Amino acid sequence: MILGVDFGDSRTGFATSDALGFSAHTLETYSEKNARKVAEYTAALAKKLNAEKIVLGYPKNMNGTVGERGKKTKAFAKLLGELTGLEVILWDERLTTVSAHNLMNATNTRGKKRKDSVDKIAAAFILQAYLDSTKI
Repeated sequence: MILGVDFGDSRTGFATSDALGFSAHTLETYSEKNARKVAEYTAALAKKLNAEKIVLGYPKNMNGTVGERGKKTKAFAKLLGELTGLEVILWDERLTTVSAHNLMNATNTRGKKRKDSVDKIAAAFILQAYLDSTKI
């Protein structure tokens, strides 16, 4: 099983792959601003789920450059690798949050449910893109 993570400033979304690595499924959203606490929570979740690796959304600017958020994510990935001993794969997450919002628009998801869902849906999009790339 692979754990997908959409690491954010205040919320982090999680998704998991199925046992065969074909599809991603939303899991949960964790609300926390302290990156160390998020990393510790993520490490505990990975252990609980017996994750083999972690796919972490890597935010890049639309022109491919890495900004401040990307640098924070890279540092988070390093910490996560140290805490888990697992391979942490940085995966380009451009437009995944937009895709998650588009899905919620299509399903008419509003209010608190929307806020609680967007990050875990984005995590599933990130993980699914990774899984699809391994099937080529």
